[in-house]
Amino acid sequence: MQSRIEERFSALAKKGERALVCYVVAGYPDLAATEKAVDSLVAGGADIIELGIPFSDPIADGPTIQQASHSALESGVTPDKALAVAKSIRKKHPDLPLLAMTYSNILVHAGMEKFMDKAKASGIDGFILPDMPVEEAGEYLKSARERNLATVFLASPNTSEQRLKEIVENSSGFMYLVSVYGITGARKNFEDYTVEAIKRTRQAAGGRIPVGVGFGISKPEHARFMANAGADAIIVGSAIVDRMSGPKGKMQSSLKSFAASLKKALRG
Repeated sequence: MQSRIEERFSALAKKGERALVCYVVAGYPDLAATEKAVDSLVAGGADIIELGIPFSDPIADGPTIQQASHSALESGVTPDKALAVAKSIRKKHPDLPLLAMTYSNILVHAGMEKFMDKAKASGIDGFILPDMPVEEAGEYLKSARERNLATVFLASPNTSEQRLKEIVENSSGFMYLVSVYGITGARKNFEDYTVEAIKRTRQAAGGRIPVGVGFGISKPEHARFMANAGADAIIVGSAIVDRMSGPKGKMQSSLKSFAASLKKALRG
């Protein structure tokens, strides 16, 4: 049985489209706003939502997402409250692929199986854990597979061929290629090595799993660039969180139009 993530990629592939994956931080700027942001992004064309569970030391994230996570934690957002947001999103969007993006300590502290059970019951379809190395992921993979939860592993432009193969073999839903060296955050442009990394990763994937590309994508031109380079999906985070920090009355329309502009670029 296909997961919601696999179903979405299959449907898009039939139309020759790439997936738009949009990231929000649970509880930023507040819990109600997070849900409204997801509604707006989906209305604008988002295919998959990545719900960030705030963590005190988000090592893969740049200043924008770090600040949003800190703000959410300061407001008292816990993993359980983040999962409650996921549950509410799932009720409104029953077919929406929904991933939790967080760090390994959240799952380990709560108990790997216990947390996954809670996540599954809340409507989560899988996890992105940037600090979970594939070489040490035995327990994580076993628990996720038993619950039919996707495990999206990260690769970078300098990931070795052997390690790429391991990531392909152990990723489900899609695999996540970091487009640049460094952390998340909007960028003005991308280097030639990003194109080469996408080609190399797609070759390693061999059509067995979609390749999503993230970090630094902040405007339609970037989306078009990644699609032309061969990405099956783009992942956008900091540029969305930036728009969520603006005037509350304009947040929803801003997010909807931004998602629509990215989706249009991907179709083009």
